[in-house]
Amino acid sequence: MRRDGLGALPRLLALLLAAQAALAPATAHGATVDWERWQKIPGVIDVDGPRSDGSLVVAGSAALYLVDPAGKVAPFARGPGGYHEDAGAEAYLASSPGGTVGAAGCTFVRDETFLLRLHTPIGVNRVNAAGDESGSFANLPGVTALNGIVFDTGGAFDHRLLVSGRSGSKTVIFAVDCNGNVQVITRSAPALEGGLAVAPTGFGAFGGSLIAPDELSGKIYAITPGGVVSVVARPRLRTGSDIGVESVGFVPPGFTSRGGSVYYPDRFSRNNPHPGTDSLLRLTSAQLPVDLVRDGDLLVATEGGANLVAVRCDPTCAVIPVVTVASKAHGEGHIAFTLNPAQASPTATPGGARTPSAPFRPPAFVGDWGIPAVAFLILLALLALLGVQALRRRR
Repeated sequence: MRRDGLGALPRLLALLLAAQAALAPATAHGATVDWERWQKIPGVIDVDGPRSDGSLVVAGSAALYLVDPAGKVAPFARGPGGYHEDAGAEAYLASSPGGTVGAAGCTFVRDETFLLRLHTPIGVNRVNAAGDESGSFANLPGVTALNGIVFDTGGAFDHRLLVSGRSGSKTVIFAVDCNGNVQVITRSAPALEGGLAVAPTGFGAFGGSLIAPDELSGKIYAITPGGVVSVVARPRLRTGSDIGVESVGFVPPGFTSRGGSVYYPDRFSRNNPHPGTDSLLRLTSAQLPVDLVRDGDLLVATEGGANLVAVRCDPTCAVIPVVTVASKAHGEGHIAFTLNPAQASPTATPGGARTPSAPFRPPAFVGDWGIPAVAFLILLALLALLGVQALRRRR
């Protein structure tokens, strides 16, 4: 056997090992990624924001709270004109980013809070930014319950407030403008429930669509402004009532470079296999696998156990596990994000050397096929090289 063929074998094996090491999911200190029980909040069911002052608005049982970046929890909208409705119910909320609705000629006020009103008349309540004024904003007829709310931040729905409600076995999607006028997007969406999100334009074929989970089937749906429904992904997570996919949220621009945190409500649920802790859960960017979560990814969390995956559509969609070990958490509502304060941009160091670049990130197909597929491709290259060497020997 020729020495050049043998010499290539150790080099390719070394390449295989190096590729495996580079593509392996890395966590801080090699630990398993898991949620931190960050702050205790009685009856916590939802979170959104941040508001313009950096604080998150959090819903408990018939009560609202503000939580600042340091973790200080303060009662909000608790006075005579504040919010005191739907005790014990899943009255999800949305914090206004201040979008302008062109067709209505008005703008939502920044930092106002909009909550599902689950008692008759079913609809949406509004709490002003100061928390001293609360009341009905819009009624939503033709549904027996409401189960999702989010602002259109991308503009495909003209920056309106989107609300989902149950009608028999179907879901109705409403769009509400800043004057409280209601339009129906569709009355025939599949069963949906939980924290909703609107996809950024770069999210593959689903950019600009409303993204919604179905815990019963495990499917993640996209709904266009014209009411067309498509399946984005079906992560390999458990399915079923109080168990399956509950919440979605998009990693905001700047999360990778600046760092930040991810939040998810963990509601106490008596006599449940996942009893929860009445805590706001948190993951910091330092805890997340460095090469698995990036700006624009869709994070999807289960209700039972708070398992978490990332869905990346660029342009095809790949599902990437993030929190893989189920806990006793009982997730509800939205997935929310905050960013760390911006820092000065990197500058050249003396002598012309630049500051280190961002860490290597594997291509998107790694999320679909994983490290074994990469190793298999390298092995095929190795076998091909050995075959060429064999042909040369015969000659």
